[in-house]
Amino acid sequence: METQEKKKYECQICCVSFITASNRDRHMRTHTGEKPYSCEICARSFSHSSHKNIHMRTHTGEKPYSCDICAKSFSHKSVKNTHMRTHTGEKPFSCDICMKLFTTAYSKDIHMRVHTGEKPYSCPVCAKSFSHSSHKNRHMIKHTGEKPYSCEICAKSFSQSSHKASHMRIHTREKPYSCDICAKSFSHKSVKNKHMRTHTGEKPFSCDICMKSFTKFFL
Repeated sequence: METQEKKKYECQICCVSFITASNRDRHMRTHTGEKPYSCEICARSFSHSSHKNIHMRTHTGEKPYSCDICAKSFSHKSVKNTHMRTHTGEKPFSCDICMKLFTTAYSKDIHMRVHTGEKPYSCPVCAKSFSHSSHKNRHMIKHTGEKPYSCEICAKSFSQSSHKASHMRIHTREKPYSCDICAKSFSHKSVKNKHMRTHTGEKPFSCDICMKSFTKFFL
């Protein structure tokens, strides 16, 4: 009862009560949309002075929150707290359906689309929908023909960074995929998988007419 009596400053719109007038006035901005604190650099406005102060770090580059383990710095305390989970392994957010765990609520929300089938990102050209904005952006390249990833050696361009990375192995001769049986190495995972069939005898491709099976796909 004592706590209730202390909250004597009431919002005239939603009737929520506050201990101080300043807290009530700050709350009122959620109704009025007032943003009295403006950034002197980009003129962006904020409803709270603390929000403006946090925003100013995007201009100043200030990162006052440091990781106690690796000394990496952050402009927001919440971002530091999220980063700390990479060290602790903590995953406080769980999927209500499959119970998979996540380090951030954002990661969990994106995962939930696997279950709900939600695809909020639509291509403005063909109206195809995607569950991730990155998937939509990658798809858009098919329409624009953009190839933003260039090889630094031969200047060949690619639409995806993964395609460029695969191409670079032509120059570096890197072969990161090794056969578990004979230790032969390959530059591409798909080539390694094809090679593995020489050991397993797997023939995943069948002729629709005579049903004969093959290790490779032939046109």
